[in-house]
Formats: sequence, C-alpha cells, structure tokens
Amino acid sequence: MQAERREGVSVNVLSAPAQTSGLAHRLRRMGGRDPGEAGRTATTLELFFDLTFVVSFGIASSEAAHYLAEGHAGTAVFGFVFAMFAIVWAWINNTWFSSAFDTDDWFCRIATMVQMVGVIVLALGLPAMVESLDRGAPAENLIMIVGYVIMRVALVAQWLRAAVQSPSHRRVALTYALSVVAAQLMWISTLLAREWPMSAFLALLVTAALVDVAGPSIAERRGTPWHAHHLAERYTLLTIIALGEIILGTVTSVSALIAESGWSAETFLLLCAGVLLAFGMWWIYGAIPAGHVLEVHRHRAFVWGYGHIVVFVAIAAVGAGLHLAAYAIEGHTVLSDQQSVLAVAIPVALYLVSVAGLNVLLIGPGTRDLGASRRFQAVIAGGSLAPLLVAVLLSAPGVDVGFGACLAIIAASPLVLVIGWEISGHIGGERAIHRVHENGRPSHAGEAGDRR
Repeated sequence: MQAERREGVSVNVLSAPAQTSGLAHRLRRMGGRDPGEAGRTATTLELFFDLTFVVSFGIASSEAAHYLAEGHAGTAVFGFVFAMFAIVWAWINNTWFSSAFDTDDWFCRIATMVQMVGVIVLALGLPAMVESLDRGAPAENLIMIVGYVIMRVALVAQWLRAAVQSPSHRRVALTYALSVVAAQLMWISTLLAREWPMSAFLALLVTAALVDVAGPSIAERRGTPWHAHHLAERYTLLTIIALGEIILGTVTSVSALIAESGWSAETFLLLCAGVLLAFGMWWIYGAIPAGHVLEVHRHRAFVWGYGHIVVFVAIAAVGAGLHLAAYAIEGHTVLSDQQSVLAVAIPVALYLVSVAGLNVLLIGPGTRDLGASRRFQAVIAGGSLAPLLVAVLLSAPGVDVGFGACLAIIAASPLVLVIGWEISGHIGGERAIHRVHENGRPSHAGEAGDRR
C-alpha cells in the first residue's frame, strides 16, 4: 500500500479522498524537511538524477583513457580531474539541498530536470575542452560553462524559493544562493581568460573552485535540516551506480576485443578483473553504516561529504584505467605494460585509502574499535595495498608474467580488506557503532521549525 508523506504527515494514498482540483504535484510550501523523519529514503527522481551524473563519469573516463593511450598524461589527468570536480560538486550541491528541502512538487521536478540537462551539456563539452588544451590552444570551455550555468541557475532558484518560504532558514538559504552566484561568476570569468598564459588560466580555475567549495562551509554554520540516513543512502546509491559503470565499461571494452581478435587469456582476465574490482570495492564501501553515525554526529557530515569527491574520482579513474588496459591488450597505446598497470593500480589505491579514511572519520576517536587490534588493522590495510605493488613490479620490463595476470593481482587488492573485515574487522566496527550511540543522541541541528 502506497503512502505519501506531506509536510511531516503520512497520508494513505488509497484511502485518502481524491483531489477535486489542481495538479497532482501542485506547489507545496518549502518549509524544510524533518531531519528525524522515519523511513526517509531516496526517491525515484533522485535515482534518475544520479544516472545522469554517472553517464557523465563515463564520458570523463573515456576521454582520460584516450589521451593516456596516446601518452598525453598531463592532458588526461587535468581534463579528467577538472570535469569530475565540476560534475561531482554539482551533484553534492543538489543532494544536500533535496535532503533538506525537497517538496516533490512540479517546480522541484522541473528544476531537477534542468540540472540534468546542464550536467549532460557540461559532459558533452568536455572533449572539445580537453582537445584544445592538448593542442596548446586557448581552452574551449564555453560549452562546459554553459552546462554549469544551466545547473546552477536552477539550484539558485531553489535556494531563493527556500529563503522566501522558510523564514527560519532564510539566512542560510540566501547565503547558499549568494555563494553559488559568486562562484558562477568566477567560472564565467574563465571565458574571458582563455587567452591568458596557461599558468594564469589554471590559477583562475583553482580560485573559482575554492570559492565554490567555501560557500557551503560558510552557509552550513547555521545548518539546514538535512536527513542523515537519506544523505548516506544517496551517497551509497551513487557509489553503486558508479561501480556499475566500471562493469559496463569493462564489458564494452571486452566486447570490442572479442570482435577484433576473439577470446584470449588476457581478454578473459580483463573481464574478471573488472567485475572483481567492482564487487570488492562495493563490499568494503558500506562497512561502517554512515547514517547511524551522522545521525548522532552531524558535524562529521561536512568532511565526510566532501571526502566523497575523492571516492567518486577514484571510481571513475578505475574505469578509465580498465579502458586503457583494453587499449594495451589491443596494442593501441604507446604506454608500456607497467605504465598501463599503474593507471589501474593508482586509482584502486586511492579508493581504498579514501574509503578507509572516511570510515575512520565516521568513528572518530578510539579507532581501535575498528578491529580486534590496531596491529590487525595495520596488517589488513597494508595487505590490501600489497597486491598493487606486486602487480606493478611484475609488469616491469623483462619480467615475463603477462599483462592479464597483473590485472588479476590488482583485482585481489580489495578482497584483502573484504576478508579481513569478514573474519574479525566487523566485530570492532559493531562495537564502534554501539559506542557512538551510547555516547551521544541523535542531533537534529537545523530542524525545520517552521513546517506547517
């Protein structure tokens, strides 16, 4: 039986009287959601929204793999990091807003669609921008900036609506709106600086990014009524969808290899490596239930949320590395086997370290509770990186192990953490979560005090 929650009241859709007039998703007052609302979950629109961003991840990964294969590492890395920051940051901004103020009326739905269009435009503008940088020409970032403007105009409209309709959150909503506008003006100014020397242009890009990041850190001092479990679920779902993009990219690459030269041992190992990596990365991600911790320690959410930028970048970079591995098997790259192996091993290491760091952040002081002992944790943490080092060493010139075998060794890296967690680590994790709830109570700072 379906139920609809409107302004804090659960309404049985089947038993409630039908509307006699008005739109099905008519405008509702944006007074702020209840941060302690029971049963709050991601909506189907939010899932649809996430799919758009993961498609953009795939475009950024493909571009990075292409330029890496040609030996243009600087172009590949800069273009990839720039695009991923813009994409992920736009997702974070919308996600925190919807957790605090989503009304699911027609205005919110259309504003979300506009942002989806914006991120697609931004992603489609990425190839031209990266290609111009590779030629040493002025950056062709017009399309990317247009996409970013489309996204941010819709977001500013949402924040202004919240400022008007939610008096208790007016100052924080206006702070968000002003910070987004200021950052957007900085991004637009990069269009006028395309003829500048590259060092000056990059400095302006970095400044614009810092202004963008600083806005929420100032605004959230007053707090918005975001929902801890809802946010944790949104981040988890985007992580899962992004990991699915790794599998999709792997299957696409393997299909191309089979069409060109049929099955081979290296092709099979590439397929296994892609699936195993995605599966192992998924397994270790949810070791610590973030929602339970953030409900008690809301102040940890800010760094936790920002830290996921590294997680998402690492996932997309793993996809780029596996795409490059397919090029290497085909012989369509100027890179050595060891360089191609590094292109997979480095982002895997980045993912493992960033996820471990976020887990430690969530638990806070007393990280010994994460495992049976600190020594045990050090062993499994070091052990997860050991296969990566072994794979890199075995791919060195003169060592006849095989490229596919090195990929298989890399795929074992997350499994070390999985095994360690399953054998003993989960015991300390459960104790840590229990301690968090014993030492604190749910904090609903920024509650929606003016809901009606």
